[in-house]
This record gives sequence, structure tokens and C-alpha cells, in this order.
Amino acid sequence: MSSGELSREALLDLWSGMCLQRAAEERLETLQKQGHVTGSVYRGLGQEAGCVGAAFALRHRSDGTGDVLAQAIRAAGALFLMGGDPTDFFRQYLARATSPTGGREANVHWTDFQEGFVGPVSPLGTMIEVVAGITLSFKLRGEDRVGMVFYGDGATSTGAWHEGMSFAAARGCPLVLMVEANQYAFSTPTSRNSRLETFTAKAPGYGIGAESVDGVDVVAVHEATRAAVGRARAGEGPQMVELRYFRRRGHAQHDAQEYVPRELLEEWEQKDPLDLFRARLLERDDVSAEELEGRWNAAVERCAAAADQALSEPRPEGESALRDVYTDAHALRPWTRPPAGSELRPRPTGPWT
Repeated sequence: MSSGELSREALLDLWSGMCLQRAAEERLETLQKQGHVTGSVYRGLGQEAGCVGAAFALRHRSDGTGDVLAQAIRAAGALFLMGGDPTDFFRQYLARATSPTGGREANVHWTDFQEGFVGPVSPLGTMIEVVAGITLSFKLRGEDRVGMVFYGDGATSTGAWHEGMSFAAARGCPLVLMVEANQYAFSTPTSRNSRLETFTAKAPGYGIGAESVDGVDVVAVHEATRAAVGRARAGEGPQMVELRYFRRRGHAQHDAQEYVPRELLEEWEQKDPLDLFRARLLERDDVSAEELEGRWNAAVERCAAAADQALSEPRPEGESALRDVYTDAHALRPWTRPPAGSELRPRPTGPWT
């Protein structure tokens, strides 16, 4: 792992980002076991380096002019780097009325155009089509912006994924696709849904650039993704980065993962991205164990405070399920229909007919 091009502070920021994702998910798992989360919890244990290292290569702005991220359900670290609030993260999973979706979607499926992230939709493969459209708009308007979308390896076998990839490649969209090659699509091993040894082998069929990288090495991920983002921003079209790692939890917390050989899990437990990065940082003369521990503790405390805040807030009233439902007669203006002559903004609160 080479860290020569990253400053000391940048390396520590990567460490903080990984700690924040790990701490948030550990707290979330505890809340589910306590009965506070009624839906599913999807942990990205062992995948923190991939999403944090990748999103660290994007330009984040809070005024709607930065790069755009389409986060995946195990990419909470990337969401946080793009301005996602940990308190909103817990509000979402705890289905609070104060959550960005008003308690309707107990997951990371929320959108903030000002911060620059677009919540995923459930059908696999479709978000690459959405981000292809977003990034095409960047190109047509001459904006110096790129979009990034995360996908598990199973999604690369869907028709929507191929349609989106073909469109983005043909149009030269400034899009970076992060393929999370975590070796299982739910309970199906990769060897049973693809004959390829690496998903980068799919890239030549679309005429796009691709690189495969060790997904537990946060600096390697960042370096590969930064290069891919640079090529996409320079007009070279879509780029693919394959993250080679392992999903160390089941598809969701209710999945006991009995289909995974125990020795394989034990092998990947020895490749924990936080343990590996911590050991590398401590080889430097200017980083101390106390400093790293301090940042870990700060992440734990931040997540505990965020979770407690969300727990103290109310669940939505039943009648709220009737609001924000689009009908032919009366509805709130959706974000897809902004007033004539205005810039795209999140959904207004006033009704229209």
C-alpha cells in the first residue's frame, strides 16, 4: 500500500471515515437486537475501505454543484463523506417521522441534491441508468462534474445494468461504476452467476476503462478511484473500478450466512480493513495509537449521540401515509416537475393542482 501522495491529514480523514461507518453499523446492529429496528439491517462489515476510499475521490459541495454519488445499502461511509448526517441515518432505520423520508423507507434510500447524493431504488441494476442520465446532463451543460454509482456483483447480471452501461458508454457519460465484488449475491456465489474471474473483463465489451483493486486497502482503492474519476472528468467516458473483498455478514442481519464455508469467513476476518489500515498508519513516525484511538472513540460517541437523538423522536402518525401521494386530482409538486424557469430543487412543500 502506497501512501506517498496522500497527506497525513488525508490519511487520518480516511481512518475517521472508516471508523464512522463501522461505529454506525455496530450501533445499528445493537438497536435491531433491542427491537428498535423493525426492518432489515444491511452491514458492510469488511467493505468499509471500498466505499470510503472511493467517495474520498469525489468533490463534495453542499450547494448542489459538486459530484454526485448513488450510494448502496452497504456504502454508509460514502454517504457520510457526501454530507449524509448520521442522525438522519438512524432516523431512517428507526422509521422516525423526522427522517428524510418521513418514516416511509427504513434504509439509506434517501436523496439530497444539494449535498450530492441520490438514494438507491430497490430493483437491482436500475441506478446505473439513473446516474447515466444525471451525468449526461453534466456533459450536455458543460459542467465539470462526475457521478459515482455502487453495485454488488450480482447486479451486473441484470438487464438494467447492461442497458445503463451501454447507454453511458455510447454517450460518453462522466460516470464511475464501483463494482463491489464481495463474492456472494445474496446466497449465490459469484462462480454460479458469472464465468469471469474479474468483472473488469466486462468493460471491453462497452469500450470503457476498468481496473481491479484490493478492496480492503483503503489507499489503493482511493488511488484507483481518483484516477478513474480524473479520466471520467477529462471526457474519457465511463470508468469501472472493481473492489475485491468479502461480505462478512449475511445479505441482511436475518441471514445466518450458513451457505458460506466457515474457513472462508475466518480467512477474511484476518483481512479486516480497519486493522490493516491501523497497522499501516502506525508504521509512520507522525501517527500515534492514541490519536487513532481518539478518532475511533469520537466516531463511537457521535453515533451514540445520533442514535439517542433519533430514538427520542416520534414515529410518524398513521394519517401521514396519505400525504405526498401523487394523484391526478391533487398532489404535492414532485421534484421531477420544478416550476418553469427554476433550478432543480428538492420537493417544495406547497400543493398544486
